[in-house]
Amino acid sequence: MTAIIKAREIHKSYKMGKSTLDVLRGVDLSVKKGEFLVIVGASGSGKSTLLHILGALDQPTKGSVEFDGIRLNTLWGRKLDRFRNHTVGFVFQFYHLLNELSVLENVLAPAMASTGTLGWLTVRKRTINRAEKLLEQFGLKDRLGHKPYELSGGERQRTALARALINQPQVLLADEPTGNLDSRTGSGILESLSTLHQAGQTIVMVTHDERIAGRAGRVIRLTDGRVQEI
Repeated sequence: MTAIIKAREIHKSYKMGKSTLDVLRGVDLSVKKGEFLVIVGASGSGKSTLLHILGALDQPTKGSVEFDGIRLNTLWGRKLDRFRNHTVGFVFQFYHLLNELSVLENVLAPAMASTGTLGWLTVRKRTINRAEKLLEQFGLKDRLGHKPYELSGGERQRTALARALINQPQVLLADEPTGNLDSRTGSGILESLSTLHQAGQTIVMVTHDERIAGRAGRVIRLTDGRVQEI
């Protein structure tokens, strides 16, 4: 199966006063289309940093990332914005929902951001239908008008998951999506991810909880800034 993501010799360092903190030390990684890859490792091992680099939210100090044959460091301006908005979808541990928007409006936000006023009028009906179907799929049919602060943790994360999928991304990047949830609620999120994967969605998830790894098709460990196959 074709690799959709190829990361080569990824290094990431941060200046800490007069010293340098080396977080990633030569990571080589490939992700195949349709794969569910889980990256495990202790807190502070660089998992989130690596995920952000794969999704072009951050840049490596050294090395390169190719997405479907395109090197991410060649993307700038609108092309980079479009990549972040359409090609990848992000799910974060702390949801990052906007409390002033309803559940439906939060899910629609990425689609609205990617079109101008006239463009939104053209796709509005179709996109709202898609958002409503996603929210129904995640058990939120009766929460469309609620604000995030009126939801449980699991409902917030399912809203965030629907938001990440609204633009039909090629790859879903999940950063500790169960880290802020109890075990029962977290299991529900994992079930949703497994269902998405079975439908063909490519997923890369990072976690410090190795019990979650059993849900994945492949698991790798990040240790001392380097990748080890398990």
